[in-house]
Amino acid sequence: MTSEVLSSIHRLAKIQPQKTALTDGQTSLTYRELAEGIRTLALKLKVFKGACVAIEMENSIDWVMADLACIASQVVTVPLPTFFTASQREHAMRNAGVQCCISDGLKVTPLAYQAVLLPERTAKITYTSGTTGSPKGVCLSQPGMEQVATSLLSVIGAAPASHTAAVLPLAVLLENVAGCYATLLAGGCYDVRPQAVIGLGAGMKPDWVSLVRYLAMSHATSCILVPEMLRGILHVLSQGGMRLPDIQFVAVGGAKVSPKLLEQSRQRNLPVYQGYGLSECASVVSVNTPQAVVRESVGQVLPHVDAYVAEDGEICINHPAFLGYVGEKPGSMVYATGDLGLIDGQGFLHITGRKKNVLITAFGRNVSPEWPESELLAQPEIAQCLVVGDGASYLAALLVPTGEQVSDVMLQKAVDQANARLPAYARIHQWARVRPFTVLEGLLTGTGRPKREMIVRFYHTLIHTLFKEEAYANIF
Repeated sequence: MTSEVLSSIHRLAKIQPQKTALTDGQTSLTYRELAEGIRTLALKLKVFKGACVAIEMENSIDWVMADLACIASQVVTVPLPTFFTASQREHAMRNAGVQCCISDGLKVTPLAYQAVLLPERTAKITYTSGTTGSPKGVCLSQPGMEQVATSLLSVIGAAPASHTAAVLPLAVLLENVAGCYATLLAGGCYDVRPQAVIGLGAGMKPDWVSLVRYLAMSHATSCILVPEMLRGILHVLSQGGMRLPDIQFVAVGGAKVSPKLLEQSRQRNLPVYQGYGLSECASVVSVNTPQAVVRESVGQVLPHVDAYVAEDGEICINHPAFLGYVGEKPGSMVYATGDLGLIDGQGFLHITGRKKNVLITAFGRNVSPEWPESELLAQPEIAQCLVVGDGASYLAALLVPTGEQVSDVMLQKAVDQANARLPAYARIHQWARVRPFTVLEGLLTGTGRPKREMIVRFYHTLIHTLFKEEAYANIF
């Protein structure tokens, strides 16, 4: 199996051996040292060739080294996110038939899970946190993942990848492929530090000041964020005294991005560009760039992606990197994303909602909840929200305010502003104030996407009160 990422590393190890490939702020590895380290660890992993090997570490130089050595030794990597619960971790290990685990300090521990049959050419199994407690294992090929990284560089250019800051966990495919692989293919420096060091430690309230300070002091030229991180960064920048002059490109994805956040980014001259992707497509499908941007879209479809919109409005991808789910039949040559949208004449993709999320009101009107949610999120008082109302005569919403200073009166005004931009059947008639949806409570995916079913179950009683006498037993 050939790897363009490994080829790039070995090429630079010869022609620019002293160029920095990885840094954690204290230790740095040149491309020559990285190539040598990959070779040494790959020899140690050779005995596991063809088997599944889990990587269970915080973001670090060692995480990247382990991942690259697994490619070199032709083992199947199973990244385990630190935000997984103990039961999710156990499920992933057993489901993939993991034969060993690489942990902090590059410690290799053999395991005795029963091996499972995987689709041919599987190089990585990424477990999506999804909407249930048992995540699904998405099997991907190495060429499929690297094609995404190559496509990204072709539309964004190598300059933004000259010094990439790893903000998301590396166990999240988006960071692994669009952050790490793209940077190493571009011959750039990948700045990878433990999340606790940059203000994003698991189980702790995010320290946005520390995150902005890290981005500034590292002189990062690019990074990947989820919307909530962007919101925190913008809040810090709005206080004055801190700037990010080196940043050339900030990709934001993983969940719906509020138009207000994008507008605030423009006002602060922060080069933020919204994208869209799926694990089954090896992360990125489309992205806006400085050279091609339509604000209301999630960007132009990447050059290698063959996408179309089915008759019912669902976005479909031909020949995705997806090989199939662990324990299920091989993947199809066409992947139905479950997302509704359109592709305009210039190839820009517009997402209008989720097919399975469509709410059918008691009046027979179909409403994608993402539509009123986007209007709610455009209000500066609202940080997160979830719209419900399937089978009911009106819609209601759970609202997370942007801060404790936001009163209920202010929230009502924000709802009124959103409703003014919606037709009567899509307006919010009742709402409740709730605390932030978090990954730790199982209400968000690792990339910040709300887990609708879990949120509805979590707030089951509260939702019932919003509909008073409505027959609302079918919300599940």
